[in-house]
Amino acid sequence: ALLPPATQTGAGTFGCLLNGQAWTPSGTLNVPNFFVLYDPTFQNGTLDVRTYRLFGNANNRQYFSFGGDGVNKTGKYTVISSVFPPVLGTCTTYFSDNSKTAPCNFYNLLPGTTSVSGYFILSRLDKQQGIVSGTFAFTLAQPGCDTLKITNGRFDYKL
Repeated sequence: ALLPPATQTGAGTFGCLLNGQAWTPSGTLNVPNFFVLYDPTFQNGTLDVRTYRLFGNANNRQYFSFGGDGVNKTGKYTVISSVFPPVLGTCTTYFSDNSKTAPCNFYNLLPGTTSVSGYFILSRLDKQQGIVSGTFAFTLAQPGCDTLKITNGRFDYKL
């Protein structure tokens, strides 16, 4: 599978490399396999990018999301590991794979278990036309589990 181009037109596309392999949304549950929520009025701007893919049989699924608070203009936003209680103005990322066994099935669900580094760059945040797009790269690591290297990420969505 090839990655979609990195556009800024509201094309409804999402893709990245996960440990060097193309990762794009696929399959369908009861919600779209890629969507973006943006609220400019809550917590100084909240962004939530969510996606999933089904593979093998329909019970195997991976979920991937990122976002946070204080997202109110184009530019680079650094992600951190989950903390509890959540701190306003922070961004984080989450990955799950239900074909793996615990604890390697969840990255960054419980505070303090996953090491997270990376960022997303909002290249377009057009509130008038409702277009949000950008690029991203993250590394998620847990003791005893595969390190997830997410690179060449891009998303483009019409709200």
